[in-house]
Amino acid sequence: MSSYINARPSVELAFEELGQANSNAIPLIILHGFFASSRNWRQVGEKLAVKQHVYVVDMRNHGASPHHISMDYSDMVADLLAFMDAQDIKQASLLGHSMGGKVAMWCALNHPERIDKLLVADIAPVRYEHSFNALITALKSLPLDSLKNRKEAEQWLEPDIPELTYRQFLLQNLVLVNGEYSWRVDLDIFYETGDNIIGFPDVKTVKPYQGAALFLAGEDSNYVRREQLDELFPLAQLSVIADAGHWLHVQQPVEFLSRVESFLS
Repeated sequence: MSSYINARPSVELAFEELGQANSNAIPLIILHGFFASSRNWRQVGEKLAVKQHVYVVDMRNHGASPHHISMDYSDMVADLLAFMDAQDIKQASLLGHSMGGKVAMWCALNHPERIDKLLVADIAPVRYEHSFNALITALKSLPLDSLKNRKEAEQWLEPDIPELTYRQFLLQNLVLVNGEYSWRVDLDIFYETGDNIIGFPDVKTVKPYQGAALFLAGEDSNYVRREQLDELFPLAQLSVIADAGHWLHVQQPVEFLSRVESFLS
C-alpha cells in the first residue's frame, strides 16, 4: 500500500508556517476538513506555535492549493508526503480535523515512520452514511451572476442549509474578483469526489498503528465511538470534550487547545 501511495501524482500544497523552526524539534502539521482551508485553523496554529513549529496546509482543491480532478485519501497522503519531503521534514506530528483527520490516519497507517504523534479531531476510520450531494447541489444553484452581496447568498441558501454558522463557513469559499462572485473551490470536483471523503480506504492491507494517538471527540457529536478505533489504533486515547459538537475546536477552543498541548508535550 505504501508504494501505491508514493506512486500517486501529488500537487504542491499551499501552506503557512508559524513559530520558530528548531532543528531538534518535531514540527506539527495541521490538516483541515472538507470545504475548509488553512485559514480556519490559523488561530489554533498561532496559539500552538508559541511552543511548536507549526505548518498549516491547504489540502488539494481547497484554499490556495491547486485543483485536481482526483481527490481521495491516497491522493491527499501523497500530497502530504511530498510536502514533508519538500520542507525536509523527516517526521512530524499531525493534527487533522474531519477529512484532515482521515488523511492523518491513512498516513499513519501506511507511513508510521513519518509520524511522531497523531491527533485526530472528531472523525473515525470508517465510512459514514450521509451524503454531500444535496449540499453541493444547493451551492451550485447560487445565482453568482446576479449576487449583489454575501448577505444575499446567505439568504438564498437558507432553505437548504438552515444553520447560519454552517452557511457562513461554506460561503468562505465564495470570493469577489473584479466585482463578480465565484467559487474558490471547484464544486463539480467536490460533487464527483464527495463519496471518497465520506468513506475510508480498504484497511485489509494495513497493519494497526502502534504509535501515540489522541482522538478528540465532541460530546454532542456522533462521529466517534471507542469501538471504531480499537482495531486500527489500539494505543489511542479517546478524549471527549463537553458542550461541543463536530466543530469542537471552534465551540470549545480553550479546552481543545489544552488537550492538544498536553498530548504534544
